[in-house]
Amino acid sequence: MSYHEYRQARLADGSIEPHVVAGVDLTAMGVATGGALGRAEAPGPGWQRLRWADLARRVGDPVAPEERLPSYHCFPSAKKGGSWPLSIVPPTEGSTDRDTWNRLIALLVEYSPDGADTCLAYYNPMIAPGYDFENLHVRAGRLGDAHLLYDNPEIDFSPSNLWAADRSWVLCTDYDLWATKVCGPRPLIDTLLHDTEIEAVQLPNDPTEPAGQALSSLT
Repeated sequence: MSYHEYRQARLADGSIEPHVVAGVDLTAMGVATGGALGRAEAPGPGWQRLRWADLARRVGDPVAPEERLPSYHCFPSAKKGGSWPLSIVPPTEGSTDRDTWNRLIALLVEYSPDGADTCLAYYNPMIAPGYDFENLHVRAGRLGDAHLLYDNPEIDFSPSNLWAADRSWVLCTDYDLWATKVCGPRPLIDTLLHDTEIEAVQLPNDPTEPAGQALSSLT
């Protein structure tokens, strides 16, 4: 059963009510994909991490289709009418999952000229409470402490951007994607591509700034 079929069954038996806004029944218009926004953690006992590569082998779809970035467009063969099966919790959009975030921070510390020292973080106002576009801030702190940002009580996402004070690398987590882009020196990108915990795919290289992409895994 897919997430959408499950929602429709619950609507039919009256266990949930339609979501009506301004007289429009939104549940009748959209598909319940099973996806969500923001931070992501392991669901708990009985679940195991499903790697992108394993899912690709299972359903025959590529991890990232040619000329597309990892997003809800990926893995169409795993979904029914755009909806995931209840047995898979798909990745969230706009944030890395906790395990990927912590691993990224550890690798960035290793490959940063200043080690665990200064980095800067920025949150897109789209993910901030109230969509505050007038009161924007860049936060400065120690890269070695950046794992604490995952539990920032003010916001339900990992930072949209994180970068070294010397600008030797930068992370960009897009609000509408399943992945975090990482641009930096070649040794860092190679480490991401071959890491056993982070799944990554190579993006087309800029002539001067090689780029890689770190993917948060499906659960």
